[in-house]
Amino acid sequence: MNSYQSYDTHSKVMGYLLWILGFTGAHRFYYGKPVTGTIWFFTLGLLGIGWIIDLFLIPAMDRQADIRFHGGQTNYSVAWVLLTFLGLFGVHRMYMGKWITGVIYLLTGGLFLVGILYDFWTLNDQVSLENAQRR
Repeated sequence: MNSYQSYDTHSKVMGYLLWILGFTGAHRFYYGKPVTGTIWFFTLGLLGIGWIIDLFLIPAMDRQADIRFHGGQTNYSVAWVLLTFLGLFGVHRMYMGKWITGVIYLLTGGLFLVGILYDFWTLNDQVSLENAQRR
Protein backbone atom coordinates (compact mmCIF):
# COMPACT_ATOMS: atom_id res chain seq x y z
CA MET A 1 0.00 0.00 0.00
CA ASN A 2 1.56 3.31 -1.00
CA SER A 3 1.40 6.49 1.05
CA TYR A 4 -1.58 7.85 -0.92
CA GLN A 5 -3.85 4.92 -0.12
CA SER A 6 -5.64 4.59 3.18
CA TYR A 7 -7.09 1.88 5.37
CA ASP A 8 -10.69 1.93 6.51
CA THR A 9 -9.71 2.78 10.08
CA HIS A 10 -12.98 4.34 11.21
CA SER A 11 -16.57 3.27 10.67
CA LYS A 12 -19.35 5.47 9.34
CA VAL A 13 -21.83 3.32 11.26
CA MET A 14 -19.97 4.00 14.50
CA GLY A 15 -19.78 7.70 13.56
CA TYR A 16 -23.54 7.88 13.09
CA LEU A 17 -24.20 5.97 16.32
CA LEU A 18 -22.00 8.43 18.18
CA TRP A 19 -23.69 11.28 16.30
CA ILE A 20 -26.91 10.37 18.13
CA LEU A 21 -25.04 11.60 21.20
CA GLY A 22 -23.43 14.27 19.01
CA PHE A 23 -24.38 17.18 21.21
CA THR A 24 -21.64 15.79 23.51
CA GLY A 25 -19.07 15.84 20.68
CA ALA A 26 -18.59 12.06 20.84
CA HIS A 27 -18.48 11.59 17.07
CA ARG A 28 -15.98 14.43 16.67
CA PHE A 29 -13.64 12.87 19.25
CA TYR A 30 -14.00 9.55 17.42
CA TYR A 31 -12.93 11.10 14.12
CA GLY A 32 -9.88 12.78 15.68
CA LYS A 33 -11.26 16.28 16.15
CA PRO A 34 -10.77 16.87 19.89
CA VAL A 35 -10.90 20.68 19.79
CA THR A 36 -14.30 20.81 18.08
CA GLY A 37 -15.41 17.81 20.14
CA THR A 38 -14.73 19.81 23.28
CA ILE A 39 -16.57 22.83 21.84
CA TRP A 40 -19.56 20.60 20.97
CA PHE A 41 -19.48 19.17 24.50
CA PHE A 42 -19.62 22.57 26.18
CA THR A 43 -22.12 24.15 23.75
CA LEU A 44 -24.38 21.11 23.25
CA GLY A 45 -23.39 20.77 19.61
CA LEU A 46 -23.38 24.51 18.98
CA LEU A 47 -26.88 24.64 20.43
CA GLY A 48 -27.95 21.78 18.17
CA ILE A 49 -27.13 23.56 14.92
CA GLY A 50 -23.65 22.05 14.53
CA TRP A 51 -25.06 18.70 15.57
CA ILE A 52 -27.55 18.74 12.68
CA ILE A 53 -24.92 19.95 10.19
CA ASP A 54 -22.63 17.11 11.26
CA LEU A 55 -25.22 14.62 10.04
CA PHE A 56 -24.04 15.57 6.53
CA LEU A 57 -20.34 16.00 7.42
CA ILE A 58 -19.76 12.52 8.84
CA PRO A 59 -18.77 10.91 5.50
CA ALA A 60 -16.06 13.57 5.00
CA MET A 61 -14.86 13.23 8.61
CA ASP A 62 -14.68 9.45 8.09
CA ARG A 63 -12.57 9.83 4.92
CA GLN A 64 -10.22 12.27 6.67
CA ALA A 65 -9.76 9.90 9.62
CA ASP A 66 -9.09 6.97 7.28
CA ILE A 67 -6.30 8.97 5.62
CA ARG A 68 -4.85 10.39 8.83
CA PHE A 69 -4.64 7.31 11.06
CA HIS A 70 -2.84 3.96 10.63
CA GLY A 71 -4.93 0.82 10.30
CA GLY A 72 -3.82 -2.42 11.86
CA GLN A 73 -4.48 -4.99 14.52
CA THR A 74 -5.93 -2.56 17.08
CA ASN A 75 -9.43 -1.53 15.99
CA TYR A 76 -10.38 2.12 16.51
CA SER A 77 -14.09 1.43 17.01
CA VAL A 78 -13.45 -1.22 19.66
CA ALA A 79 -11.01 1.06 21.48
CA TRP A 80 -13.54 3.91 21.43
CA VAL A 81 -16.40 1.75 22.72
CA LEU A 82 -14.17 0.48 25.53
CA LEU A 83 -13.05 4.02 26.42
CA THR A 84 -16.58 5.40 26.33
CA PHE A 85 -18.20 2.70 28.45
CA LEU A 86 -15.34 1.16 30.46
CA GLY A 87 -12.70 3.90 30.48
CA LEU A 88 -12.98 4.27 34.23
CA PHE A 89 -11.63 0.72 34.53
CA GLY A 90 -8.82 1.10 31.96
CA VAL A 91 -10.16 -1.66 29.70
CA HIS A 92 -9.37 0.35 26.55
CA ARG A 93 -5.73 0.62 27.64
CA MET A 94 -5.54 -3.10 28.35
CA TYR A 95 -7.02 -3.75 24.89
CA MET A 96 -4.15 -1.74 23.38
CA GLY A 97 -1.60 -3.73 25.38
CA LYS A 98 -0.92 -0.96 27.90
CA TRP A 99 -1.43 -3.22 30.90
CA ILE A 100 0.40 -1.12 33.49
CA THR A 101 -1.59 2.05 32.82
CA GLY A 102 -4.73 -0.08 32.44
CA VAL A 103 -4.28 -1.41 35.98
CA ILE A 104 -3.47 2.11 37.24
CA TYR A 105 -6.75 3.34 35.68
CA LEU A 106 -8.57 0.40 37.28
CA LEU A 107 -7.21 1.25 40.73
CA THR A 108 -7.61 5.04 40.46
CA GLY A 109 -10.92 5.48 38.61
CA GLY A 110 -9.35 6.35 35.30
CA LEU A 111 -6.57 8.27 37.05
CA PHE A 112 -9.22 10.33 38.82
CA LEU A 113 -11.02 10.99 35.49
CA VAL A 114 -8.15 13.16 34.20
CA GLY A 115 -6.70 10.16 32.37
CA ILE A 116 -10.02 9.51 30.66
CA LEU A 117 -10.17 13.11 29.48
CA TYR A 118 -6.61 12.78 28.17
CA ASP A 119 -7.57 9.59 26.34
CA PHE A 120 -10.59 11.26 24.71
CA TRP A 121 -8.17 13.80 23.26
CA THR A 122 -5.47 11.31 22.21
CA LEU A 123 -6.98 7.84 21.68
CA ASN A 124 -6.84 7.97 17.87
CA ASP A 125 -3.15 8.89 17.98
CA GLN A 126 -2.48 6.17 20.56
CA VAL A 127 -4.15 3.50 18.40
CA SER A 128 -2.45 4.81 15.26
CA LEU A 129 0.97 4.65 16.93
CA GLU A 130 0.25 1.17 18.26
CA ASN A 131 -0.74 -0.02 14.77
CA ALA A 132 2.30 1.61 13.14
CA GLN A 133 4.67 -0.05 15.63
CA ARG A 134 3.17 -3.49 14.96
CA ARG A 135 3.85 -3.34 11.21
